Amino acid sequence: MRIDRAKLAYYMAKKNMKVNSLVELSGLSRVTVSGIRSGKSCIYETVEKIADALDVDIFDLVEEKKTKKQSN
Repeated sequence: MRIDRAKLAYYMAKKNMKVNSLVELSGLSRVTVSGIRSGKSCIYETVEKIADALDVDIFDLVEEKKTKKQSN
């Protein structure tokens, strides 16, 4: 599972939240949060913790899958 970096940055800015605050509120390590912010994938429980810390729905954060267009 991958968190959309732009969406994460948006919700963090909306809450005026810095990385340290997200780390504290989510209970995740700084390394984990930094990895997610740089585009690394994570497990569902991690997304859930970040969503809870930001007070948003999980689906507000998850990267949308891009579908390949079929070419004829």
